[in-house]
Formats: sequence, structure tokens, C-alpha cells
Amino acid sequence: MNAITEKIRAALIICGVLTISAGAGIKLMKLQIVDQEVRMTDKTNVYTEEQTLHATRGEIKDVRGVPIVENKLGFNVIIQKSTFPEDNRKANEVILKIADFLTREGYRYYDSLPMTTEAPFEFTTEDEDELSYLKSSLGVNVYATAENCMDKFIVDYDIDESYSDAEKRIIAGLRYEMKRRDFSLSNIFTLCEDIDISAVTKIKEMGPEIPGVEILEDAIRTNPVVDVIPHEIGTVGPIYAEEYEELRNKGYFMNDYVGKSGIEKGMEDVLRGKNGTCEITVQNNGVISSEVTEPAVPGNTVHLTIDSGFQRDVQKILEDFMVWLNENDEECFGISKGAIVVLDAKDNDVLALATAPTYRLDDYIENYSEVLNREGTPLVDRATDGIYRPGSTFKTVTATAGLNEGVVTPNTTFYCNTDYQFYETVVRCTGWHQDIAASEAIRVSCNVYFYELSRLLGIDKIIEYAHLYGLGTHLGLESGDSEGYIAGPETSAMLGVEWYSGGLLQAAIGQEETRVTPLQMAVAASTIANRGVRYKPHLVDSIYDYKGNKVDDVPPEVAETIKTNYDYVYPTIISGMIGASHNTPEGEFSLNDLGYDVAIKTGTPQTTSNDRTSTAVIGFAPADDPVIAFSAIIEDGKNSKYLVRKLIDCYNRHYGNTIS
Repeated sequence: MNAITEKIRAALIICGVLTISAGAGIKLMKLQIVDQEVRMTDKTNVYTEEQTLHATRGEIKDVRGVPIVENKLGFNVIIQKSTFPEDNRKANEVILKIADFLTREGYRYYDSLPMTTEAPFEFTTEDEDELSYLKSSLGVNVYATAENCMDKFIVDYDIDESYSDAEKRIIAGLRYEMKRRDFSLSNIFTLCEDIDISAVTKIKEMGPEIPGVEILEDAIRTNPVVDVIPHEIGTVGPIYAEEYEELRNKGYFMNDYVGKSGIEKGMEDVLRGKNGTCEITVQNNGVISSEVTEPAVPGNTVHLTIDSGFQRDVQKILEDFMVWLNENDEECFGISKGAIVVLDAKDNDVLALATAPTYRLDDYIENYSEVLNREGTPLVDRATDGIYRPGSTFKTVTATAGLNEGVVTPNTTFYCNTDYQFYETVVRCTGWHQDIAASEAIRVSCNVYFYELSRLLGIDKIIEYAHLYGLGTHLGLESGDSEGYIAGPETSAMLGVEWYSGGLLQAAIGQEETRVTPLQMAVAASTIANRGVRYKPHLVDSIYDYKGNKVDDVPPEVAETIKTNYDYVYPTIISGMIGASHNTPEGEFSLNDLGYDVAIKTGTPQTTSNDRTSTAVIGFAPADDPVIAFSAIIEDGKNSKYLVRKLIDCYNRHYGNTIS
């Protein structure tokens, strides 16, 4: 049998050479037997083995071609079912030895068991689907505790009581991982990826002690850039049993890898490539021929709209601003959460997505639980998935509805006397503005004007226009984005809270139960900049094949057009936003000395606890011929409008003073 194995290995090498010759430019590839089909002929003991030639995954680069994700040749630690001990107790010894070795060498091995690593054992997730899969795979009831599950592992896999609790957990974790990945004769189990040559040598020396454990030279996914939009880049991982039924119909094998999140998942069909096949014929224990029946085709390379340098600087602007607030305003002490989004105003190319706190992609991959438990929930991408009350930035939406529906004209005035009564509800404005019209109401952010406008419009029209702007909807970003929701009777019913008449007033000024993302807010700003044309935001700029030839450009896509009934709708709104931009202090934050106008709208949305306010801003520049649109929110902070000048200056540094 060993002789046959060696012959097949030799044939695999032949297949590899043939494949490389057939597909010039394919640098990295792995070969694996995924199916054994015996085809008897008229000759004695003749059969064929068919191997899959796994395609190399495509790379991810920024808009200037800087690699963010690429491939390299490396070494993986695998376990082969054919040589792994069938006896559970002996297999457990092997598991402990290799796990201990990898830990001592500083490597992380795959373990997705949602359970603490020390007794008393507890679940580490509240995800019902994940816990349901664990319990059903073990055959325990739905009320089983983590301790119950561990007891079942001990029984099912003959885990000796002499082992410590920590050792039992290691064995249980790897047994669970093997089960999830359908570890079998046709599916090797990848235990650890990308070990160095020193560790390879040591594992080979340990060979007799760890039967079934082998080294596979393979294409390794690497991240030369780890600090640029890590949430959006995402990760690749093994296929689990619960995913396989769906993926099998798409041509995946159980031992393939698949995008799990971000661009890696959203652009899976582009990045994955096409597997090939190699057929080996064996007669009388000897290889008599091998043939590449279908060469593997590497995946395409995805170029993003992001410039790595600009993204880094916008991230730094966000973090530095929060440090500045901490140091200069005692009411802002301790703040650390926020987001900035910058879009190309012409077509909603995403230029920057900053979120704080954030993480490095290598930290996430190497020590997920440590990143998960960091203060400030850095795994939440606040730019695309953080949902916030937009505050007074939403007044641009209410103004659009009122002006476009003919409820008001630019000259229609309402009287602001600070207090405003609506049925049993009494609300207040922050000023006493007397007779005030739309543009001025936007400039000074008069609540009373928008309270009265909302009374005339009704909640349905406010919701309709919010959705036209993309607020409270999925925007279709390739890496994924949250939906949020807009205040109204249906939203209140969904959340299990009572809708009351005064909720209409709060909805009109971006309070109540409205929750939107900073990405949605930036898209709303660009829609105003484009006079009602809303483009779908996108992170993918273009696609290249593995030879470096461009095969596709991602064109601008109009997601919605707000049909304007009156020519004055957007000039009125933009005039008010220009006026708001002049309310900045002289010096480094000023928007008054740029040589052109900027359009902004600020807001101070209440937090969910109602005892603090955040600070938000949306806008675009220049006001008359917009180049960029943006939004920012600082949780529990102040003066987000001070960020605008820094964003404009940063853009000009990276894109050659194109805002003028």
C-alpha cells in the first residue's frame, strides 16, 4: 500500500508540472484527491484516480494597485484520515501532542467550538443557530449546558478522565472542528496554516509519535496590508458541514476554502477561480499515465476604490480628533467611538471608511477572541453597520419632502417662539427665530420650523423621502451594510414600543426611533449634491485576470432618482447648508477661507440613554460642483463639523488639490 501511495504522489508531481505548463502564470496550486473512482478495464488491476487541481484565489488591491491581500507558497499542518489512529484514545494522544507543539511554537490552530477553554465550561456565544448546530451534532437536547456538551464529548470520543480540564477542552475543540469539516478519507483536515521551515522540520521528526499528521505545501492567503479597512476586506476560511449542501451545488469540495466575510465573501465568485482536474492511471501498483484533463484557472484580482494612504490618514483624523476632544473638553472625556465616510460625489465610489475603535486584520486572524473582548467593540464597523439617530442632519430630508411636495415654498415662513405645542405634546427649539423660511431654518437648525412642516407632511411622506435617500435601507455595498430603520408606527411596532402623536415631530428632526448608518448619511449628502440622483455606493473599482489584463470596470449605478417637482428644491436646501458651513471658527477648522463654498448640515442626536448627545455632520465640497461627499459621527462627542476642513485638506494632499 505504501508503494502505491508513493506512486500516486509521484504522479501528483507530474500533474503539477503539466498544469503549470498548461496555464502560464499560475504560480501557486494545491493538489488533492477528493474522489476515488475505480474504472476497471480489460487489463488486470487497472484503475484511475481523479484529483482536483485547486485554483489559486485572486488577490485584492487598492485603487493604485497596492496589494492588500495576496498569496504566497507556504506550509500547512494537515491530518490524513487514512493514517490517523482509528482508536479514539490513541487519536486523542496525537491531538494533544500536535496541539501542544503548535501552541509552544506560537501558532494558532483551528478551533471553532463555542465554549470556554477552562472549567467550569460555559458557552462563548448567544447565537442560537451556532449552539443549535453544536447540540444537534452531539445529539444532546436543546437545554443542554456547556458542561453537558463536554460530558458528551468525553463519552463519544473516549476522552480519558486522567486528562486535565484544559486538555479535555483541547481534544473536544479539535474533534468538533473535524466533525464540522467532515474529516474523512476524501477530506483532509487543515489544522494550522503557514508554519515556518523550522516547525516543519520538527513535525517531520515527530512523525512516529503523531501518525496522520503531515505537512502540505500550499498557497497561503496573506495580508501585506493589515490596517486598511479590515472589516471590509474580510477573511477566508474552511467550509463547514452546515454550509456544504449549498456550496456543493456551486462546484465546491468539502476541503475548499471560501470567503467568510467582507470583500472576500462579497466577491467570492470573482476571487475563487475555477478548479481543474488531473487523471492518473494505475496498473499493477504502478502509475502508467497521468493527464491534466482540465487546467485550473486562477481567480481574478479585485481592485478597490480605496487609496490606502488616504484611508490611513482619514482613520488618523478620526482618532486624533477624539484625542483632541478628550484633552480639550471635560464633557468629552473618555470618548473613543465614531466613524467617518468619504465618497466620490460623482458616483459614490467609496474613498474612505474609518471606524473607531478598529483592529488590525492580522490580530483578528491570529487571535480573534482577544480582539472580540477588547473595550469598545472594535469588531463593529461603525461606518457601515453602526446605526445612529441622525439628529438634525435629517432635516435636509424633511425639507426635501416639504419643498418637493409643494407643502411649502422657499418663501413660506413659520413662527418660532421657542415652544411648540402639538396636541398634548410640548417641545422646544434651541433658539427664538421668529418668522423663518426653509433655507434659514436649515442654516440655524430651527426645530420649530420642521415640527410645523412635519405636521403638514405626515409621517408617511417623511418615511417615503427617507427611503428615497437610502436611509433605513440596505445600500448594497459589496462587503455588506446594515439596514437601520426610520421612525414611524410600523417601526415602533417592530421594536415593541408605543407610537405616540408627538413621535411625528421627533421623526422630522432625526430623533425618535430612526436609526441610520454613517454610510447612509454620506449617501444622502451625495444625493443632495447630485440634486436628487442617488448612486449605489461601491468598494470595487475594477477586475483584472491573473495575467494582469483588465476584464471589467464597475460603472456608476443609479439606485434612485428623486423626481423634483420644482426647480427651487435643491438650491434652497444647499443654500441653507452653505450658510451652516460659515458657522465655523477661524483657524484650522474654518471653512470660510477655502476660496469656494462647502455645504454641511450638523446634528446633535440623542443617544439611546437620552442623557447624552453625539455629534454628526454631513456635507459635500465644493458646494457648486461637488467632488467629495462625507459624513461623520462621534459618539458622545461635540463639534464634528471641525472634521470637515481636515478631510478636505487630506483629500487635496492625496488627490492633487482637485477640490478648488
